[in-house]
Amino acid sequence: MHVASRRRFSTETERFFRLATHSRFWGRCRDLYPAMIAAALPWSTTAVIVILILWIITLVPTIEPLNFLRTLRRPASLAPVVFFAVTIVGMIWSESSWSAAFHGLGPAAKLLMLPLLLYQYEYTARSGQVFIAFLVSCTLLLAYSWLILIAPGWQFTTAHGFDTTGVPVRNAIDQNQEFVLCAFALASLAIATFRNRRPAAAVAIGLLAATFLCNVMFVALARTSLVYICPLAIIFAFRHFDRKMTFVVMAGLAVGITLVWISSSYLRGRVEHIATEYKEYRETNRPTSTGQRLTYWKESLGWISGAPLIGHGTGSAKQLFEAAAIGKEGAWADRISNPHNQTLYVAIQWGLLGCIGLYAMWYIHYRLFLAPGLVAWIGFIVVVQNILSSLLNSHVFDFSEGWIYVLGVGISGGSMARSLPSSEG
Repeated sequence: MHVASRRRFSTETERFFRLATHSRFWGRCRDLYPAMIAAALPWSTTAVIVILILWIITLVPTIEPLNFLRTLRRPASLAPVVFFAVTIVGMIWSESSWSAAFHGLGPAAKLLMLPLLLYQYEYTARSGQVFIAFLVSCTLLLAYSWLILIAPGWQFTTAHGFDTTGVPVRNAIDQNQEFVLCAFALASLAIATFRNRRPAAAVAIGLLAATFLCNVMFVALARTSLVYICPLAIIFAFRHFDRKMTFVVMAGLAVGITLVWISSSYLRGRVEHIATEYKEYRETNRPTSTGQRLTYWKESLGWISGAPLIGHGTGSAKQLFEAAAIGKEGAWADRISNPHNQTLYVAIQWGLLGCIGLYAMWYIHYRLFLAPGLVAWIGFIVVVQNILSSLLNSHVFDFSEGWIYVLGVGISGGSMARSLPSSEG
């Protein structure tokens, strides 16, 4: 009797758990958490991690193993998993301690969320609420940025970076990444709205997009953003207009860029200061931003040449940079963990093997979003922006930019897979 009662209790518990986790309420909670992550991302790292844990807890019980394996076999899901597997295997030959090697896994671990997001948004139609949540959150940040530019006393926190004017939280690099993404997504939406014969709404959306870009150019510019703004503008023209109209838009862009350059002394100063920083670095060895990057890259190439095929192992980059800082003074003695270039960061630790994994993932995700439509365009911006900004930073592994990549690719890619015929899925 006792055994039978335990079995009956276990059966009833399993039945109750399955009913609860497959209820409409549970499903709405599961779909709400990614939107909350997107809303928190421009503001807080801690909130993102907490909500992420809650999302995983609600998602895992709802996963259908066969469907998930089918999603996992797709290149878009498999590529980040393979790349992360390289980082795990790299612990075997790591020249750093085991604790440092485990710590080195952290920046790449977020890529494991991509298959989960691709799976979830293949089976839910609520991807739009994630995009809206991110846009609303960034719009609030935009308003706050303009506010503290006019009234600096309203800034309640200290941002990191060389110029904190107009940067309410974190730094200008993160803020630009978010604002430019919103601007180009809104520009595409404005064109689609105009073609649907809603000119007033199209103008309003276009003005919001322009406000995001103006903030970047006139208020808080991270020079990294210049690497991807112009290429994205050119690609935008070719993807959204026919050949004749593209040339007209390109001419308009050229005029617009010229006017912005002439009218923004702030923009000119930020760009021209690159040459000043380089001159000071060459003549006085002063650790300017430009000079430090050049030095980090030069040292990285030396380490890569010592282990070009499989690198120095997971976690080795931080150890190598810390060792290189010993005995130096001032800013040159600062202990950093990466060379501010994604390719070099990967090559130091996993050599050519890691670079193949990284570029294969980028290429697969780039190809995923060549289709027409707003969702595909959002995914495309996320991938191209990440690739280009990673020339001057490690934006797959950095927190804000890395999570933008994971959320953007996962949700956009899942939504696109949902629209495919079942035979193609």
